[in-house]
Amino acid sequence: MDSTYIEINKAAWNMRTEQHFNSDFYDVAGFLAGKTSLKSIELNLLGDVSGLKILHLQCHFGQDSLSLARMGAHVTGVDLSDLAIEKARELNKKLGLDATFVCCNVYDAPQFIDEKFDIVFTSYGTIGWLPDLNRWASVIAHFLKPNGRFVFAEFHPVVWMMDYQFEKIGYSYFNTTAIVEENTGSYTDAKTEIKFTDVSWNHSLGEVMTALIQHNIEIQSFEEFDFSPWNCFKNTIEIASDQFQIKGLEGKIPLVYSILGNMKVEITDEM
Repeated sequence: MDSTYIEINKAAWNMRTEQHFNSDFYDVAGFLAGKTSLKSIELNLLGDVSGLKILHLQCHFGQDSLSLARMGAHVTGVDLSDLAIEKARELNKKLGLDATFVCCNVYDAPQFIDEKFDIVFTSYGTIGWLPDLNRWASVIAHFLKPNGRFVFAEFHPVVWMMDYQFEKIGYSYFNTTAIVEENTGSYTDAKTEIKFTDVSWNHSLGEVMTALIQHNIEIQSFEEFDFSPWNCFKNTIEIASDQFQIKGLEGKIPLVYSILGNMKVEITDEM
């Protein structure tokens, strides 16, 4: 299953990339003109990143990576899609930045990158494409310097329990099995004619935090939010700038959560 789901999802993201790159949702023109793609949730956790080395896992075509580079960070972005990495490198060149982009799946990243980082960052719609969060957390721990930070913003698992209209529970909260779906369109434009298959997994909050803790990443903060900073779901209303809720469920369900972790320094007794 390992190589099969990787190839299926790589093909799906390659199919989405061109459409995403040209969409109003990602607003590449605005981004090139100076607009940041980062949202307040992750910016508050990141703080001042000037001079820091950041590894951005599952970076898509690199807007967040390059936003961090604009803030003065030394950034390496990783993504499964070779077409997305090509687009990221194009943007990097256009902007005159020095970010590095690597095409590989998350689990294989230690085979391609031989560095340690001050921050490992990942955000929004990432871990659902990974079957094993223990392996995911081991990669994060592998790349973090002692006392390095893990900055994570992600859609809440309650979201992935719901059907696409947010009218009923359609999926298990827990990681019980792979979810294989045939899809038409994308979150940037439901009317687009692209069709693809993808494979995903639901991950409970307990699964996420246990995986991190077992790899010596201390949870410094955990927050839940009743809004999404991205308008990527059905039947949304905007309650404030970059804050979207589900119509009829306003303030009733969490849509996003964030975690700030710290890589523990192991202290050994010296005799």
